[in-house]
Amino acid sequence: MLGLPLGLVHLLNALFVLAAVVAGPQGPWDDRGYARISAACFMSLCLSVIGGLITLIPSVRRAMGAWWFAPPLVLGVVAYVRMTTLA
Repeated sequence: MLGLPLGLVHLLNALFVLAAVVAGPQGPWDDRGYARISAACFMSLCLSVIGGLITLIPSVRRAMGAWWFAPPLVLGVVAYVRMTTLA
């Protein structure tokens, strides 16, 4: 039961990361494209923090295990790298 909300957060986070990595601006003039990618990266970073905080709850950590820290960490790093290399 504890894995359902955490799994949904990770799934939504993965969709934002996928959108940020796959989508690209049409050119250097595409300010809207850059803004959309930055927004997707920001949302992914927020969801990574939420997923990490949910995993920090002692009852969740005991029931689910420590490996549930990996998805928000990996997705957050990918989103951060995408956001910093966007310019």
